[in-house]
Formats: sequence, C-alpha cells, structure tokens
Amino acid sequence: MEKYSEERRLRQASQQTQEQLAAVLGIGQDAISRLEKRSDMLLSTLRHYVESMGGKLELVAQFPNRPPMVIEHLGVETTSGRKTRATA
Repeated sequence: MEKYSEERRLRQASQQTQEQLAAVLGIGQDAISRLEKRSDMLLSTLRHYVESMGGKLELVAQFPNRPPMVIEHLGVETTSGRKTRATA
C-alpha cells in the first residue's frame, strides 16, 4: 500500500491536481511531484504550498498544563526577501 505525503493529502483534500497547483505557483508539475515526495521541507515552502490552495498554515506548540501557543512568523519571508532564521 502506497503511503501518501501530507502535502499530497492536503492537495487532494482541496480537490486540485498537481497541474492546477503548479499553475497557481508558477512552476512545473514535476516540481509539485518532487515536493510531495520530500520528507522534510522549509516551513516557508509548506506555508506557500498551503496558501496557494487557499488555506492558512498554523504552527501550534502544545505543552502540558499550559494553553496551546500559536507560533507566528515562522516561515514568513522578511522584507529583504530572506527567510527568517528559524526556517534556515
């Protein structure tokens, strides 16, 4: 049984083909295929992937006996075009 990546499952849940998503991102379908096969990626790449499907990526840290904490600005490009240090 083939294991599907989370990215592929997200894309299928949004009812988009690799070709449709590639057109939105301005890249080739082969790049989407390679991205979906990766086991690790930058948060900025995942955020861009999710946002291109009309979604919003949220990263939540959970600790015992504390309320969940939404982590903001990770994987967001700075005004200089460089990714924040936490994503490097």
